[in-house]
Amino acid sequence: MKSYFPNVPRIEYAGPRSKDPLTFKHYNPSLKVGGKAMRDHLRFAAAYWHVMRNGLSDPFGSPTALMPWDDGSDSLDNALHRIPVFFEFLDKCQIDFYCFHDRDVSPEGDTLDVAHANLARVTKELKAHQRASGKKLLWGTACLFAHPRFAQGAATSPSVDVFAYAASQVRHALEATHALGGKGYVFWGGREGYATLLNTDLKREQAHLAELLHLAVKHAKQIGFKGQLYIEPKPREPSTHQYDSDAAACLNFLREHDLLDHFKLNLETNHATLAGHSMEHEMEVAIAAGALGSVDANRGDTLLGWDTDQFPTDIYLTTQIMLRILRMGGLTTGGLNFDAKRRRESHEPIDLFYAHIGGMDAFARGLQIADAILRDGRLDEALRQRYRTWDTVIGRKIEKRKMSLVELDEYARGIRSPKLESGRQEMLENLINEYIR
Repeated sequence: MKSYFPNVPRIEYAGPRSKDPLTFKHYNPSLKVGGKAMRDHLRFAAAYWHVMRNGLSDPFGSPTALMPWDDGSDSLDNALHRIPVFFEFLDKCQIDFYCFHDRDVSPEGDTLDVAHANLARVTKELKAHQRASGKKLLWGTACLFAHPRFAQGAATSPSVDVFAYAASQVRHALEATHALGGKGYVFWGGREGYATLLNTDLKREQAHLAELLHLAVKHAKQIGFKGQLYIEPKPREPSTHQYDSDAAACLNFLREHDLLDHFKLNLETNHATLAGHSMEHEMEVAIAAGALGSVDANRGDTLLGWDTDQFPTDIYLTTQIMLRILRMGGLTTGGLNFDAKRRRESHEPIDLFYAHIGGMDAFARGLQIADAILRDGRLDEALRQRYRTWDTVIGRKIEKRKMSLVELDEYARGIRSPKLESGRQEMLENLINEYIR
């Protein structure tokens, strides 16, 4: 069998003393952490659009990526030729899952029928490679933002015909995801927003977006798709304002349109940055609503106001993410998808491996540190102590909505003026740093 990465061995765990850049220093797939193997905690996925299709252009420069297996055409043959390359990459990186957009894996074609036929043919090939390799689809999605027809939105387009095209594309992408045993299906509304409110009927557009989601829910049931449906928040870029702007906005939208029972959130660190939030904040908002489903593992650049999709190498960040995933009991249908691209200067094929190795090692360290912190218990005990007055009789009655304002007034007049205790922020930050070494 031909190798497309002949100079890259299968990446193996070699330990933190290894100086070989093509080894894992911290990610040991079979190592048990808290009674579960690392690979099962982390559920890594590779993004097809970045690994196989990202040419590494930026707003000011043309593509630089060297992809010797790709003839540069948008033909079906070229699309089929990329698939064994991708699965060799997954195998050598020991990545168990992948994610795709329909238009990443198969070409558009001249007509909608041709596009659907192309996707069906590519789906058949992906299924054969999954069966042979044991790799799995974490989630699929439809690309409803790249084609010029979606310049003014897909589900939120002012054109009903564009809405119909988007619906058709969602149907076939959802069916392809189902055929491949996908664990989930994602909606990312990159064009579902506005450039100006001067020409936007915001209420009507949001109602149309909700209708497409309802249609997807119904179709998923009709075809027997058991995977989780997700919405991925992002505040802007390419639109001035996108309706799924952050976790709280997504949850409010889902509640308003009676969709909360059907969707969870796929959160991305870089999108949290663009929304002016931390990833910890976005995760806590989603977890509080029982709606955290999956994570796009990357990071942004606070000095740049756009989606840089950098690989996650910040151990403090990965620790904070894994603390929350462990506290919620772990990921089930979701995983850690590397929606991340190499820098434009890292254009050689081998850089794909260096980038993913770094991200996988960073999350492996974050997992081990988070597990140690939780087993230590001091962080959770400090949190419990800070809210201990709410565990009293009066606190529990308030939380159960069994107190009136009159009763609380009487209680307040019978106690001394409250004195607050320190929040101990610096002490807790020091506690985290004890373990990051």
